[in-house]
Amino acid sequence: MSPFSVSAFRHLFGAQITSLVGTGLTTVALSLLAFDLAGENAGLVLGSVLTLKMVAYLLIAPVAGGIAHRVPRRVWLVGLDVVRAAIVLCLPFVDQIWQIFVLVFVINAASAGFTPVFQAIIPEILDDEKTYTKGLSYARFAYDLENLASPALAAILLFVWQFDSLFIVNCVTFLLSALLIVSANIPKAAQTDRVGGFYENTLFGVVSYLKTPRLRGLLAVYFAVSCVGAMIIVNTVVLTRAVLGGSEMMTTAFLACAGTGSMVAAFLIPRIIDRLGERRLMLSGITVAALAMLIGGAALMLGATHAALYAVLWAIAGAGSTFAQTPGGRLVQRSAAAGDRSAFFAANFALSHGGWLIAYAVVGWVGGLVDMSVAFLVSGGMALLGGALARWAWPRNDPAVIHHSHPGFWHDHPHEHNDPHHSHTHQGPERHVVTTVDHDHDEGPRHRHKHFHPPVTHEHRFVIDSHHSRWPVESGEQV
Repeated sequence: MSPFSVSAFRHLFGAQITSLVGTGLTTVALSLLAFDLAGENAGLVLGSVLTLKMVAYLLIAPVAGGIAHRVPRRVWLVGLDVVRAAIVLCLPFVDQIWQIFVLVFVINAASAGFTPVFQAIIPEILDDEKTYTKGLSYARFAYDLENLASPALAAILLFVWQFDSLFIVNCVTFLLSALLIVSANIPKAAQTDRVGGFYENTLFGVVSYLKTPRLRGLLAVYFAVSCVGAMIIVNTVVLTRAVLGGSEMMTTAFLACAGTGSMVAAFLIPRIIDRLGERRLMLSGITVAALAMLIGGAALMLGATHAALYAVLWAIAGAGSTFAQTPGGRLVQRSAAAGDRSAFFAANFALSHGGWLIAYAVVGWVGGLVDMSVAFLVSGGMALLGGALARWAWPRNDPAVIHHSHPGFWHDHPHEHNDPHHSHTHQGPERHVVTTVDHDHDEGPRHRHKHFHPPVTHEHRFVIDSHHSRWPVESGEQV
């Protein structure tokens, strides 16, 4: 089934497209604004902006994931779109560099709250895994297409308008995104049984994510992808202009090669993922991308300056990176309870961008201060290291359903008795057992009280949540 047959996905995909285009235009306009204010130091300003963006993602996404379940999702998403529109509208009036830093941090903080909740909704409206995979591929395709189209669209608009008008266009796209979300049939969020305050809920997603073996492997894959991606984003212009002696057109062509490779891979993923499985596909993808970087480094060391060779390597790296990262949403969705998806996607969003923060700094520094061939080798070597860590952290045998045991214990959280974990005894006002509830016959409403879980051995789709605080190493292990 096509994901576009689901009206909610059509609306949300449209919201994603409009906000991506607007953000792409703002990226171009921000570069021009930085040059207006900082002149020759514009590169330093933009580098600082990229770093600040990653810091905002790292700090804000876990907080947003910890509190998002307390706010209706439509209100949350529309509110953050309006906030982003308002901040972008302020950018044309900026006349100091520090103002750019403040506004960029706030807008990316809003994005860090918006994106994980948006991502958590998609597997709920596309509840068939094959359809969801197609949805992920279309999202990746749209992202790459935006990377190719936005600079061209910006160039066309700049023939007619001043660059600060691009900020106004981005404001309109965020408002259009908000309207599409308002019109979408967004399902009510599943309830979570998490308790605790702000601190516990903020940490829950990150801690639970890191306790899940397949997600630790996914994080290593993301780090590897960021090492390759940082090389492409940061050093394409250096490679094409300074090393190969090309023009701005060559720089654009190389970025187009990487984007085209990525789009081809996104198109192929739904057709091959069920045959290969996520682990094999993702690890193969990052290995291929890393080897493309290593071959580029070796070729430069040997004095090869054939532009076609590096253009092909850019396309291979783009394809390999997409094979490696696009199926990640399936792993996050599989690893979280329905009510905890926003927290897990927020952790995924924050931790994966931590890899980009490291990769931007290392690859950019090596390319600028040492040598471009060394930058290639460092990029490829770090990506291979990330792939090796993923193979080690992500077990080859990774079943969704796990046989395990629970000790008897008391605890307190919201629950219903038709949940298979809640065949338990009630505690009366004098703190003694007054009745035993059989969950097969009691379909009572959701409520909260201190209750006792008797010892049990069973199997089900295993996730880290309030009942499962650690991952079992072997079948039947007590959790």
